[in-house]
Amino acid sequence: MHTYQHNIKSCFFLPFLKFFIFFRFFTIPTTMENMDLESKTVNTNFALPVDSEHKATEFRIYSVSAPHMRSFHLSWISFFSCFVSTFAAPPLLPIIRDNLDLTSTDIGNAGIAAVSGAVFARIAMGTACDLFGPRLASSALILITAPAVFLTSITNSALSFLLVRFFTGFSLATFVSTQFWMSSMFSANVVGTANGIAGGWGNLGGGATQLIMPLVFSLIHKIGANQFTAWRIAFFIPALFQALTAYAVFFLGQDMPDGDYAKLHKSGEKHKDNMLDVLYHAVTNYRGWILALTYGYCFGVELTVDNIIAQYFFDRFNVNLHTAGMIAASFGLANLFSRPGGGMLSDIVAKRFGMRGRLWVLWVVQTLGGLLCVLLGKVESLSGSIAVMLVFSVFCQAACGQTFGVVPFVSRRSLGIISGMTGGGGNVGAVLTQVIFFRGSKYSTETGITYMGIMIICCTIPILFIYFPQWGGMFYGPSSKGLTEEDYYMKEWNLKEKENGFHQASMKFAGNSRSERGKKVESVPTPIDETPNI
Repeated sequence: MHTYQHNIKSCFFLPFLKFFIFFRFFTIPTTMENMDLESKTVNTNFALPVDSEHKATEFRIYSVSAPHMRSFHLSWISFFSCFVSTFAAPPLLPIIRDNLDLTSTDIGNAGIAAVSGAVFARIAMGTACDLFGPRLASSALILITAPAVFLTSITNSALSFLLVRFFTGFSLATFVSTQFWMSSMFSANVVGTANGIAGGWGNLGGGATQLIMPLVFSLIHKIGANQFTAWRIAFFIPALFQALTAYAVFFLGQDMPDGDYAKLHKSGEKHKDNMLDVLYHAVTNYRGWILALTYGYCFGVELTVDNIIAQYFFDRFNVNLHTAGMIAASFGLANLFSRPGGGMLSDIVAKRFGMRGRLWVLWVVQTLGGLLCVLLGKVESLSGSIAVMLVFSVFCQAACGQTFGVVPFVSRRSLGIISGMTGGGGNVGAVLTQVIFFRGSKYSTETGITYMGIMIICCTIPILFIYFPQWGGMFYGPSSKGLTEEDYYMKEWNLKEKENGFHQASMKFAGNSRSERGKKVESVPTPIDETPNI
């Protein structure tokens, strides 16, 4: 067993090194030509070429230029810190379990609490982003939840452990601000890539913490602290990291390409929207609800696996704590390339097949992920389980990136709440899955994993019913009524608002989103005067 574990450690990072080289070669820099070149402008005030909304039309990953690429790096690093904090406990559960006398039900409840706290927080975050901007919304939440991470070090019961995991989990709502921020900074032709990489590298924290926390614990333990003291001290590392990223976002970030919300509201360049109107247009758009459901069984599954996988390998295959942590880390670390790859694939397919291509690739990839999850629950060998888990992680996380290749086009006015609904759906899926399959002893963990795979397949089917009248759906082309992008996005504004010019940003977005027609998909003609059909 020791020789086998040594082999696992020695070759563990080789696949990730290969994928990173592949990812770097094919993605840096990422440049895609917009289908509507007339909407693309070059503004000397920005380091990157931009469209009519001043959103970047190129994605240069090594750049830190303000505001586009600086916002990208601030968003993923801050989200990464929140993931590290939220999932800092699972890799140390064998020690924490003995210290606090936790039962399997206590552990299951704490895992559910960690992801349930963000359900409504994500919806609230979407509203906050729409009204106040992603910089202020994100930094405030990160800073408010940091004390819960510090307080983990003084928990002394199952209830206090559950509470700190619950409140720490609120920080995962920063995912919504991350996706909103990227959708506000990057144009239609690269928004899937930007969302995928920012979300994927943020989610990477769920894998990194599986390595970081056992390492920090081991170092503190070797210095002289006993193991029940060492795990408590270890929590100061993710807590401090999270607090520092909050200050970085607040002082170094910028809401929009043209400035912060407060400045734009004051100058009149952006009108202060009505929360009820924004909410109405979000909850009445059925596409947002379908994406929330399907996201519950890609990202929701990822959260579930982050909570259960280390203990699963520790208990079922009798590996030691460090090895179980390394195996579990491989699932989250796949986010280095898998979720970004999903977003890139969505953009690449859309360039040729438009929105219909985005929907098709999302359905195919997530369904294959469900089949692999079923297989994972059936494999009985350690090496086979690791292999299937690695492939499953790629498809699961790629589907997350592809989901947010579609989300930015559902609504322009209510983008924040649509993002929040979808992100919240991910947490709801995680909560339901853990309550049904991984709480208590009704099902063995391997049986729960198999049933989880079946749910993935079933909950992906509704993607077939998503239809955009200007672009079509998976099985049907655009509406025969000749509706345009302008018609679709102008429905969110009433006549009085249009007279006041509040709809101008949506008009610009409509023009920039014509690339979703694709080259191979028949689409509606654009009115010569760009006036929506009535």
